[in-house]
Amino acid sequence: MSPRWEPNPDVRMGRHVVCDLHVHLVFVTKYRRGVLTGAMLTRCEEIMRQVCEDFGAGLREFDGEDGHVHLLVHYPPKVQLSKLVNSLKGVSSRLLRKEYPTHVNRYLWGGRLWSGSYFAGSVGGAPVSVLRHYIEDQKRPP
Repeated sequence: MSPRWEPNPDVRMGRHVVCDLHVHLVFVTKYRRGVLTGAMLTRCEEIMRQVCEDFGAGLREFDGEDGHVHLLVHYPPKVQLSKLVNSLKGVSSRLLRKEYPTHVNRYLWGGRLWSGSYFAGSVGGAPVSVLRHYIEDQKRPP
């Protein structure tokens, strides 16, 4: 008798696709100001978790300090990463500035919480060197 196959919960299966996409995102506050408090980080996680759910994605990990946050997001292939990032940053900025106006205005001005840039790194799978070797081994015979 063969061992029972257990599905991997990270692998998403659609009608025409099987995928496992994770991204590590880092958002930095405007001017790298240390504006985020513990309560703000907790609320930021709640907001970002809801935004991810609205996109059909999942926020797997969240943490941060006073000047930046790290997210690990599991997302479907239909999601454009730039649109997800824009929503994560836009919604969290709007709500945190609304809910903590006095504190945020003490550190920042001009209507923005986050820097315009961000870091996005793919996560999981084999290292690039292993993939490169695998693809090279797929060359057609002469």
